[in-house]
Amino acid sequence: MSVVTKTALDTDVSIFNHIKYEHFVAGISGGVTSTLILHPLDVIKIRFAVYDGRIQTTPRYSGIWNAFTTIFRQEGLHGLYRGVVPNVWGAGSSWGLYFLFYTTIKTKIQKGNANTALSPAQHLLAASEAGVMTLLLTNPLWVVKTRLCLQYGNSSQQYKGMIDALVKIYRADGIRGYYKGLVPGIFGVSHGAVQFMVYEQLKNEYTKYYNLPISTKLNTVQYLSFAAFSKFIAAGVTYPYQVIRARLQNQHYSYKGSLDCITQTWKYEGWRGFYKGLGTNLLRVTPATMITFVTYENVSHFLMK
Repeated sequence: MSVVTKTALDTDVSIFNHIKYEHFVAGISGGVTSTLILHPLDVIKIRFAVYDGRIQTTPRYSGIWNAFTTIFRQEGLHGLYRGVVPNVWGAGSSWGLYFLFYTTIKTKIQKGNANTALSPAQHLLAASEAGVMTLLLTNPLWVVKTRLCLQYGNSSQQYKGMIDALVKIYRADGIRGYYKGLVPGIFGVSHGAVQFMVYEQLKNEYTKYYNLPISTKLNTVQYLSFAAFSKFIAAGVTYPYQVIRARLQNQHYSYKGSLDCITQTWKYEGWRGFYKGLGTNLLRVTPATMITFVTYENVSHFLMK
């Protein structure tokens, strides 16, 4: 009995030994920095994503610049930063938790040796597990951010801010309201998984080519390049889930569920409907990812010294 207890205790201690708060802090730093700089593009992307041509109250924009200038003219700077508080909270906590979970799982697979190379499948597995755990904890913040971003003018000012939105969503829909869009969000975990797999493989191949340890700190240009390429690949492959998720979280229209949303989108808009807002998304997420990853890598290496 004592042997079993000791073994279980050793396993627990081993798992906790792999948890490094530095990755959590570095992830938060990267997420908050990129969000504050690029939030207006997130607002525009969401408004493009939910426009299906049938809801008359939904604003229509002819392009990214038209959307930016129209929102600024009609709603001011405040309009471009609608939902920024839950977005900062969401992005900060999401990136912090994601990097924490991912590096913990990755280190466990490596058995504590940071220079052990993992296969693409192992990177994919670690990133997927980290993504699901992060999503379950942060989905309420994304629901709130989406709804705040979709307040178009005085006539649709349902929420005064993040706390007010959290309270009103709970009163109207209960806990279930916080998890609208969760199903496509879970499918969307593949986005982060693909991104991390590509990003890690690029770093591995680079260090292997130059006969460097995998844990070697690279320069800023290399991190920026690897982050941009990995995000471009991931976004192109998995973007449709973001459209479905945003539409399910849209307070101006109601779907019966994910399948109903997919069916209606295909019926009225065809395959193009699943890629609405992709240009804006790439314009935003590519530099956002570059900022997030280069900030994370530099902060984490600094803290881990």
